[in-house]
Amino acid sequence: MHMDADDLRIVDAVARIGSMNRAATELNMVQSNVTSRIRLLEEELGVQLFVRHSRGVEPSEAGLRLLSYVERIRALFQEAITAVKEDGTPKGKLRFGMMETTAGLQLPTLVARYAQEYPKVELAIMTGTTSSLINQVIERELDGAFVAGPVHQQALSEELLFLEELVLVSPLAVRNFDDLAKVENLKAIVFRQRCSYRQRLSSILDGLGILYTVMEFASLDAIITCITAGVGITLLPKTLVNKLWIDHSVTVHELPVDQAQIETVFVRRHDHYPTSALNAFLKMSRQISNVTTLDRQLEVID
Repeated sequence: MHMDADDLRIVDAVARIGSMNRAATELNMVQSNVTSRIRLLEEELGVQLFVRHSRGVEPSEAGLRLLSYVERIRALFQEAITAVKEDGTPKGKLRFGMMETTAGLQLPTLVARYAQEYPKVELAIMTGTTSSLINQVIERELDGAFVAGPVHQQALSEELLFLEELVLVSPLAVRNFDDLAKVENLKAIVFRQRCSYRQRLSSILDGLGILYTVMEFASLDAIITCITAGVGITLLPKTLVNKLWIDHSVTVHELPVDQAQIETVFVRRHDHYPTSALNAFLKMSRQISNVTTLDRQLEVID
């Protein structure tokens, strides 16, 4: 006997449900077949995959290691099926991610245009921080993502698509950096987890010798509300700030070019099959890119 996709399906069901009997029902099999397949697999691999107890079963450490591959193998099977059915017409699922700040820029227009032009494609869009989106692309949960670059991840290819100018946004009363240094209990308002804007803001404030404490929020809306209420400061793309604060209820501070410029790159796995749906999406992204083709090619060569 050699382990195959059916074995993995059985292992996955038993681990998920925690019972050989109930897993057999879900799989439309008799319990003795499920039990014997697991036992044969354990004999073949020379390890115990499940720990038996009075309430049922749970994966052993070896079982957990095997299960970590199940989702990836399932994704590869799905990718193989998609590749075989490929006929040049964009269709099927396209799952990509973007940062919340990017979502407020050119991308809603791009998504609307894409959905109209390619109605057979089922779009799924996730938002998150650069690090969380990169992990989802690596784990094959997303086909690609717009993130802050450069990324330099061995498993991923990256294409520079947008250059943004970041500005520091503060309450109206803070007119310049001298005023900023005088603010007591200054709050740097940032996204949770490892956000690229957060790292940039910390570096700018540290460089100015300004003391601050960090406040973390999960959404762009929460950050905007805090800034408008005069609670603290943040970094955001200038084009987004121009849209959000047309009423000039905040002060916008320009930054030196080396601190202001940030790249938005599209990342995807090197080994991920580029479907017609993804290729069409990238082609459309390049059409609205504010980076010239030559710049993008040089970035890829670098």
